[in-house]
Amino acid sequence: MTRIPVITNILAYNDAVARDVRQAIGPRVLTLNLISSPGAGKTSLIERTAAALAGELRLAVIEGDLATTLDAARVAAHGVPVVQINTDGGCHLEARQIMAALPELPLAELDVLIIENVGNLVCPTEFDLGEDAKVALISLPEGDDKPLKYPGIFLAARAVVLNKMDLAPYLPMDVERLRQGIMTINSDASIIPVSCITGEGLAAWLEWVRRELRAKRARISYTKHAESPTP
Repeated sequence: MTRIPVITNILAYNDAVARDVRQAIGPRVLTLNLISSPGAGKTSLIERTAAALAGELRLAVIEGDLATTLDAARVAAHGVPVVQINTDGGCHLEARQIMAALPELPLAELDVLIIENVGNLVCPTEFDLGEDAKVALISLPEGDDKPLKYPGIFLAARAVVLNKMDLAPYLPMDVERLRQGIMTINSDASIIPVSCITGEGLAAWLEWVRRELRAKRARISYTKHAESPTP
């Protein structure tokens, strides 16, 4: 009997398409893959980001949901270009879906593209969407044990946003234990506590986005300089 490595083949195909996505997006647009459980606050963070960066950076969003355009409508209300992807039951986005969405966006005019993945801490982690960085978002009501129970996303994330910090005084959880769990798994991750209700910590999140964009564009300048012929 021959065993067919289906999962391996799917991921290999996805990785190949993800490389095409990166090439299509180009070297000047920062692409973030935002991953969290349902209801943790991904859309709220995007709304806050769009409002704060309006007039400074040009933002676009790809929304991933099982069904409806509710989150896309919320983001579009901020004047941000949005493409909705409905997975019809799929638990994560794939690179081929991102590639299909790109022609609907004004890529040449953008600074930042945020992909809001389907609400799930497990499946999205394995699928490269052509992003520059994965951003994990966890809300305090989910508890302080999530990093230890779902280590994959925290290991893959370049930044971890701790949302709903305004609820910390009222919850039977330990924010420091949550932070230590993240650091145990990924000591390089930036940990950014925020509240999308009060605005607490959002300045640090916005500065992280700006810094990542500057770093990506600096790599372009370095590459061009390195490739220039020596006089």
